Amino acid sequence: MIYYCLLAFAAGLLIGSFLNVCIYRLPRDLSVVRPRSFCPGCERQIAWYDNIPVVSYLLLGRKCRHCGQRISMRYPVVELLTGLLFAAIVAALGPTAVAVKLCVLCALLVGLTFTDLDSLILPDELTLGGTVIGLIFAWFVPVDDMVVRLGLSVAGFRPGAHWASLGESLAGAILPAGSLALGGWLFEKIRHKEGLGLGDVKMMAMVGAFLGLRAALLTLVVGSIAGSVIGLIYIYATRKDPSSYELPFGAFLGFAGIVVALTGTPVIHWYWGLL
Repeated sequence: MIYYCLLAFAAGLLIGSFLNVCIYRLPRDLSVVRPRSFCPGCERQIAWYDNIPVVSYLLLGRKCRHCGQRISMRYPVVELLTGLLFAAIVAALGPTAVAVKLCVLCALLVGLTFTDLDSLILPDELTLGGTVIGLIFAWFVPVDDMVVRLGLSVAGFRPGAHWASLGESLAGAILPAGSLALGGWLFEKIRHKEGLGLGDVKMMAMVGAFLGLRAALLTLVVGSIAGSVIGLIYIYATRKDPSSYELPFGAFLGFAGIVVALTGTPVIHWYWGLL
């Protein structure tokens, strides 16, 4: 098992390095494939030995070899976080299809969280693309939910396992995202200003496609509470104008999605058992 965890950690470091490329380039409408990695300051291409996750950052003294511009702390943080998440998932679930699915979800959420923090943008390539990936996964890896199955059984339908899982994924993608979009529309009508971006809606669709309806709703609750509490503390601590400051709500949804993906199942089953 240790071997698999180390392998997952190494894979996470590499995926995290690619996520850093996405975080910088996607909001700027740049290709994530070409050109090779370059310094944003001097635009010189980065040699492979200066692009080793975490290690190169430390060996270079946190500066570009060519121009001396300081390298953002975000780069090693994203790489380490992704590696640790991959290792934790494999340690808990082993080298299974479910572990692969959660690793993919967490990678997407890490990318979206830091992109939102960096530029207040949630790229469609990650949100809508992630939704499609989640729906595809649902056919091969059962979604741990029972809302659609229960509703169909009451109506007298008994779908096969693959179709039932896909139904759970679709419900998880559509219903929480739809409720969030409705809330944003009502806020705009009442306050006459935009209170929620479509990126947040698409992000919730992605989370629901991977985790199902109940986990998506839990993500929305946890993200909303975290955004309200931490956001208000930050606004007042930095003396920003609450009426004009744009909170990176997607970052809180990303954090909540990771927490729910790793620990949400026991909470959901406990709460469902109370109903």
